[in-house]
Amino acid sequence: MNSRRQFLVRAPLGLAGVLAACKKGEARGLSADASGAGAAPAGTAMPQQAATPLAAIPANAPTLNYIPKHEELSYTFGGAAPRQRIKPGTRIVTWTEDCFDGVVKTAADLPSKKMAPGHDNPQTGPFYVEGAEPGDTVAIHILKLEPARSYAVSSFGPGFGALVGNNETAMLGPDFPETTWRYDVDTKRNVARSSTRNGSHSWEVPLAPFLGCLGVAPAGGEVRTTIVPGNFGGNMDCPEVRAGNTVYLGVNVPGALLSFGDGHYAMGEGEIMGAAIEGAMNVEVYVELIKKLATPVPRIENASQVMFVGSGRPLEDAARVAFKSMVNWSRARTKLSEMDAYQFVAQNTKASIIQLVDPEYTVLVSMEKRRLPVSGAGH
Repeated sequence: MNSRRQFLVRAPLGLAGVLAACKKGEARGLSADASGAGAAPAGTAMPQQAATPLAAIPANAPTLNYIPKHEELSYTFGGAAPRQRIKPGTRIVTWTEDCFDGVVKTAADLPSKKMAPGHDNPQTGPFYVEGAEPGDTVAIHILKLEPARSYAVSSFGPGFGALVGNNETAMLGPDFPETTWRYDVDTKRNVARSSTRNGSHSWEVPLAPFLGCLGVAPAGGEVRTTIVPGNFGGNMDCPEVRAGNTVYLGVNVPGALLSFGDGHYAMGEGEIMGAAIEGAMNVEVYVELIKKLATPVPRIENASQVMFVGSGRPLEDAARVAFKSMVNWSRARTKLSEMDAYQFVAQNTKASIIQLVDPEYTVLVSMEKRRLPVSGAGH
């Protein structure tokens, strides 16, 4: 038996879904014609500014306050009509639903019984970023993430998790039963608390909110479910997609079609059971557009660190994606040879297994920027 997150989600839904969504968008007055193609609009950073996360947003930045209705949520990356249109340099103040579409509320609620098929990880958006074109980059500065509910939930589904069999790793033996845990959120103590099924033991987990999903539309007309991570971002389940960090994503289609959701109040690295401590989130982000600068792999930065998110299967391929990106980034900033950059990265980075459960696994490679070599130093 496969879980609700079947590995078949790797297959795109196809171009027909994109065309249908575009027609819906045009009917809503949201055409695919990107304005501002001449001079760079406000909030558009030049390429040399790409590696400089903001210390503060401009005081005069326009603000979009948007609380989506449930029927406005999206369940794919690509193929969904834009819900809002923004100019570069806009602050978005909004809200996201949890990964269970808001219907799993107690330990007695099982996702397979409560959720509509295909309603995993609902997204707020997509947001059409005016002037964004393939070959550009959107920079999403995460300003604030706060739990929007006093409770959260986690679950296990048969065939889904790092320590069980599935249709790609077949094993003899019965599946574990579908199970849900409810967590009570104590924002004063900054913890989420849960207990065993029989109530004999309890535990607390420090709150560390982040967005499990943050992505743009994929390239090539693909429509991907919100279960999948990739070079478009998506379901990265990366704890570094948190307040204080900036996420850079390459634009693949006009308008980028940025969306986010899947709030995590906390998560252990690896997400080995298939779910974090999941909850609705109050979200505040600031969106910039960097013209004529490609970002082939998701990059995360703050004042002191640079990080790359690699997704793939097997796990070593996910790591290779992130490490290669770090080598290329280091070369671009130091003019090291490829072999020297390879050696430098090998000795100065950390790699974390972010999740081992989605159709593509995710590895985060990080480095402190201060470690970058200086020309002529050390002699």
